[in-house]
Amino acid sequence: MAAISQPVQQQFKPVKRSFWQRAARDLTRNKGAYLLLVPVLLYYIIFHYIPMYGAVIAFQDFNPARGILESKWIGLENFVDFFNGAFFSRLVINTLSINLMDLIFGFPAPILLALLLNEVRWAPFKRLVQTISYMPHFISVVVVVGMMVDFFARDGLINNLLRGVVGGTPIAYMSDANWFRPLFVGSGIWQAVGWGSIIYMAALSNIDPSLYEAAMVDGAGRFRQLLHITLPGLLPTITILLILRLGSMMSVGYEKVLLMYNPLTYSTGDVISTYVYRRGVLATDYSYSAAVGLFNSAINFALVVGANWLSRKVNDTSLW
Repeated sequence: MAAISQPVQQQFKPVKRSFWQRAARDLTRNKGAYLLLVPVLLYYIIFHYIPMYGAVIAFQDFNPARGILESKWIGLENFVDFFNGAFFSRLVINTLSINLMDLIFGFPAPILLALLLNEVRWAPFKRLVQTISYMPHFISVVVVVGMMVDFFARDGLINNLLRGVVGGTPIAYMSDANWFRPLFVGSGIWQAVGWGSIIYMAALSNIDPSLYEAAMVDGAGRFRQLLHITLPGLLPTITILLILRLGSMMSVGYEKVLLMYNPLTYSTGDVISTYVYRRGVLATDYSYSAAVGLFNSAINFALVVGANWLSRKVNDTSLW
């Protein structure tokens, strides 16, 4: 029996292939799927990876006439100038303050909306609320800021309502530095809360309904079900999105800030991205603005890696 079974075992012994052999075999078998990936890969290679070579101008006294290869190399001089600059502390504080406010108030807002909508049992009302909350996402930032200028002007809707209810003198909200951050974050929440709740609604739909039925049999109320079933079911999604959000703690979109701020609100509204725009585009100081942008990206990358490492240690949920 042993003499007969040994050749049979050798006959059906799996053949070990190298990585490149397995890759070539998979490419041949699924060539149609890989062909669909070609436009996406070309997009990222052409518009995201190749331009990364231009980051080298952060270490140069870049001259467009000479180009990258012939511009003078100055090392870390641009970074030192930025760190010792008069606006460094203001830019970092403003950027972090806006992001912290958005993290504290803006990040939980879609979660709360999704949880509230999940408790609604009348489908028509639920769809109506979802539609109304989604609509601001499709409004242009220019239109949103224009609405804010009209509503928060001295003779605008907000001042007229407040004057009719509590009296007092009108406030120029858009020209008051103390109101810049609340208006920026609040308008961002209004515009994004409905759209951001979609992913949480999808995560809620994947929770097994039998868990709620078992909890009801055990006498758990709606609040207990929320604490012990709904929130644990949302936790992986919340963790992943929180890691991604922490990766942009040093970034604030310059478009909305440029539309909102003015010299009276520079003290609280001027952020790193707007400073890069002024120095790089308006002042044509490309090397200096590239150094500031590279510093910003390096901090964001470090935050993503750190948040991912901490999340993997705490609850085994991470991006990689």
